[in-house]
Amino acid sequence: MSRIQSINIIPEPVLFNISSGKFILTEGTRIYSDQKLLKLSEYLKNLLLPATGINLIVKQTKEKIGNGTLINLKLTENNEELGFEGYNIEVNSKDINITAPNPVGIFYGIQTLRQLLPPEVIKSSIDENREWQIPCLKLEDFSRFSWRGYMLDEARHFHGKEIVKKMLDLMALLKLNKFHWHLTDDQGWRIEIKKYPKLTEIGSKREETQVGGRFSKKRDGIPHSGYYSQKDIQEIIEYAGDRFIQIIPEIDLPGHTRAALASYPNLSCKGYPFRVSTHFGFHKDVMCVGKEEVFEFIQNVLKEIVDLFPSNIVHIGGDEVLKDRWKECPDCQLRLEKEGLKREKELQTYFTNRIITFLNNYKQKTVIWNDALNENIKGKPICQYWFRRIKEVLKYLKKGGDMIMSDFRYTYLDHSYTFTPLKLAYKFEPIPKKLDERYHKQVLGLEALMWGEYVPNIKRLEWQIFPRLIAFAEIGWTPKSKKNFNSFQERLNFFLKRFDIIGINYATFREVKSHVLKRLFKVFTLATQEKGGT
Repeated sequence: MSRIQSINIIPEPVLFNISSGKFILTEGTRIYSDQKLLKLSEYLKNLLLPATGINLIVKQTKEKIGNGTLINLKLTENNEELGFEGYNIEVNSKDINITAPNPVGIFYGIQTLRQLLPPEVIKSSIDENREWQIPCLKLEDFSRFSWRGYMLDEARHFHGKEIVKKMLDLMALLKLNKFHWHLTDDQGWRIEIKKYPKLTEIGSKREETQVGGRFSKKRDGIPHSGYYSQKDIQEIIEYAGDRFIQIIPEIDLPGHTRAALASYPNLSCKGYPFRVSTHFGFHKDVMCVGKEEVFEFIQNVLKEIVDLFPSNIVHIGGDEVLKDRWKECPDCQLRLEKEGLKREKELQTYFTNRIITFLNNYKQKTVIWNDALNENIKGKPICQYWFRRIKEVLKYLKKGGDMIMSDFRYTYLDHSYTFTPLKLAYKFEPIPKKLDERYHKQVLGLEALMWGEYVPNIKRLEWQIFPRLIAFAEIGWTPKSKKNFNSFQERLNFFLKRFDIIGINYATFREVKSHVLKRLFKVFTLATQEKGGT
């Protein structure tokens, strides 16, 4: 076993050298930091306090240094090699030095420091009979991709802010930096919009939920509801910001909108009463592209979203939009004629371009699913790839467009472990094989997606996510040349001891392997409800 494997850091650092000796955390240890890093110093202190019982004193570097051991946090000059998120750690018997050009690098250095300590450091109560030691070493580390994301779908099942905060904490440990929040869909509207109160009064509630898989006619007979007030959202944004995680809200348009149509039926082509959907899959009823009141509604909603979220990035969906109603709708047909369009497919492009233009006026970057991408899309939105039409996406990258890779064959955390076993997930490469190297920079990174149709509680949520999300975290951070599944498995075995301590319900190594016979029929698992995680 190599030295780096024996340290068991995930994601694996770029450069790593161990020397003899060790640093021991004691009551005499002090944290010294730059003025700009005092908040991070307090964060480190509060991380270590519960398990160690050591109430580390935080000092500024200009003050006199005592005789005890030191943890130094220091900003350095910009380093092109480290990039924006990189950091260095140097440990000897007297000092731990974490340096970085930016505070985010110091934060990631702290996450690595947590993993250098025994797993029990994650405990919420004092472990009195343990020596808190770290081997002497030098470490240089920086990220491969700038976009290392995790998406949580709460439109299908609402989990609440404490579970979201728990996910954000685990993302921070794994150096993930983008939280894509799928807040609206056919089965629920989960965010307060003050101008349109019916979105939560009606759209956040459904009578029951489909169970048993995509083609099942069974319903559980249990009402489901829940939404976030804008005050809740602000609290979660602040919590994420303290962990250097950017939240990307998704308001899915113009399809996947039955919850919105149930709240305001006039936004549809038919205009008749709807109910919030109780089943999953495609829905014919989508927003009407012919009515100006639809655009007024969307712009008012997005204005509140823009004012609420500081990320300056808004995901507007655009996937799986059926055109049946538009073909029958006089308003949509009039729009088609007025704009000189030939087919209903072009109506979606017209719709998307109007929304992108609106968001650009507010200095917002737009993200769309690759379903909505074509040569007539304006405003250079970020394309999130999930399924089919990869050639069209490659053309977009060559024209200077950006992409987030979320290929459904690898990154869908709701898929069965038969369909996407851990080994297959780890082998995933975000940069398409046929993309010339000069365009690699257009691939911002990757995102693992947790669709929530059949994930009603935290126990099931954790089982579907872990350990695959840990694999995706390493893919997003660690250089491709250092990826090694056998090494990852060894480090993961040690890493998961932390999850045992805090009670994360991850899938076991036996569960994450795909059985040879089952693999032959794995495609059929996409239409069934996964068993396990209970």
